[in-house]
Amino acid sequence: MTHAMKLAPTAFKSIRSGKKTIEMRLYDEKRAKVMVGDEIEFENTVTHQKIKCIVISLTRYKDFYELYSNVDKIAIGYSANETANAEDMYAFYSPEQVKQHGVLAIEIRVIYFST
Repeated sequence: MTHAMKLAPTAFKSIRSGKKTIEMRLYDEKRAKVMVGDEIEFENTVTHQKIKCIVISLTRYKDFYELYSNVDKIAIGYSANETANAEDMYAFYSPEQVKQHGVLAIEIRVIYFST
């Protein structure tokens, strides 16, 4: 199955380069359908370029604090000199949403990208 998701330009570039290998999302009804082996087509919200990735693994967490304490910061898009801060994800999701659904770490590998 192929799933469609949108990405901000910075995250898109980081996944395309192969640096970011884990995409973090709310574990809502849409993400509950994602399975290992599925494909995700990410679309850059500005340029509309697309990247197709295969799902390598899925790990559910209670919240972003738990996720951040269990994954490598570079794999989730931070550089070595940046401080990874779970609070960053609350710009996208409310604490109520996270409490209701939990969160998901989607490990991916790029298989195709448009130029």
